[in-house]
Amino acid sequence: MNEPLKTGATIGILGGGQLGRMLSVAAARLGFKTHIFEPGENPPAGDVAHTVTTAPYDDHAALTAFANAVDMITYEFENIPTAALDVLEKTKPIHPNRRALATSQDRIIEKEFLSSLGLKVAPFSKINSLSDLQTAVKTIGTPAILKTRRFGYDGKGQARIMAPNDVETGFADMADAPSVLEGFVNFSLEISIIAARGPSGEIACFDPGENVHRNGILHTTTIPARISNAQSTDAVLLAARILNELDYVGVLGVELFVTPQGLIVNEFAPRVHNSGHWTQNGCVVDQFEQHIRAIAGWPLGDGKRHNDVVMENLIGDDMDRVNELAREPNTALHLYGKADVKNGRKMGHINRIVTS
Repeated sequence: MNEPLKTGATIGILGGGQLGRMLSVAAARLGFKTHIFEPGENPPAGDVAHTVTTAPYDDHAALTAFANAVDMITYEFENIPTAALDVLEKTKPIHPNRRALATSQDRIIEKEFLSSLGLKVAPFSKINSLSDLQTAVKTIGTPAILKTRRFGYDGKGQARIMAPNDVETGFADMADAPSVLEGFVNFSLEISIIAARGPSGEIACFDPGENVHRNGILHTTTIPARISNAQSTDAVLLAARILNELDYVGVLGVELFVTPQGLIVNEFAPRVHNSGHWTQNGCVVDQFEQHIRAIAGWPLGDGKRHNDVVMENLIGDDMDRVNELAREPNTALHLYGKADVKNGRKMGHINRIVTS
């Protein structure tokens, strides 16, 4: 990108979920239009986007028409078929780039990439057969966690191997999908850092947040995290190393374990991230606007927070609490417009401003 994207331009977004919705709102604040490409009917982002294309990712004619209708393309989730990207890239630039996407789509490639940068990851082993898993368990030990190499999220595509006799059941749970066995990490906290990089190499990071999960789904992110200044600096430098190595443009989320041996990278996501939702009420420029600024070639916000915040996801029946939450002082309510309430489905989130 040689020139910053001009106000009035259209940003194409692959995926129409809540992240695409909040990206569209942020883009509109800066004077951009958004065009959503989403296979599912009536996506949450469709309520706020300028245009929606409803078509599967293997519809090359629809992809080509979409690319011709926008000025550049980004995405709200990483599991986009490679063939779709092949079609789109012929016409318009995509940010973040293909290498970032390909690296994050496969857990083995991701861990090998991180290790090549000198970053610490959990012990891991490739699993393609029951025999592989049996051997890996002997080497890595238990407890451990078996994950599909691709397409897992929010606790899906995972099986806990608590003892050697769990091996056969765990392998069956993967349904023959190529997998990775990861050793458990003895950590005191899980944190994440949301970082952004512009086309010129400019980098800005938000403060690390402390994460708590329930049933494999993020429950809360608390800012500030209970870490030292040195650990916070390490997280920033670590994220910057990933961004620069990938020649990345956009916002990146990096999940980390805090251990006595230093920070261990769990995974990174090449997009805006659930653990960065606190920035909507804790910063002047939130992660969604930061992403739009980055991919548009605009100056980045500085990432400073003006409030301490606790973000809490609203999942499934948490929607029954909406009226109660709406009455709470210092609490911002963000709902995603999803019509069907389902167990385990992210329906919204709240940001509680922490006051002394």
